[in-house]
Amino acid sequence: MKSIIVTVLLSAAFITADAQEVMRKEKDGTYVVNTTTLAKDVEGYTGATPVEVYIKKNKIVKVVALKSQEGPKYTARVRKEMLPKYENMNVKKGSVADVDAVTGATFTSEAIKENVKRAVSYYQKHK
Repeated sequence: MKSIIVTVLLSAAFITADAQEVMRKEKDGTYVVNTTTLAKDVEGYTGATPVEVYIKKNKIVKVVALKSQEGPKYTARVRKEMLPKYENMNVKKGSVADVDAVTGATFTSEAIKENVKRAVSYYQKHK
């Protein structure tokens, strides 16, 4: 019986930890939404493409691509050519933004766009 209670309590702790890891608020008021668990079903060419979206005063400050299985050259192109386009974008637009995909990295680009949309949606519901 004790082992069942301990298992239930540990499971609840892990679920709570995951929920807290999706979004955090930094001291300067910036919210950071991590899509590692939020959009784990969103895949680029070779797998999940998680990002962190930094939001302050309802504007996207920046989008940071996290570790993924995507090819380094494609990820580098997306970081350089696509992610800066989100900077200073209002979250209302960011949730439906049609940011151009990077030529030659279409699957990765589309996955990143979906990750950003989910992050912004999560922020709007939970801020």
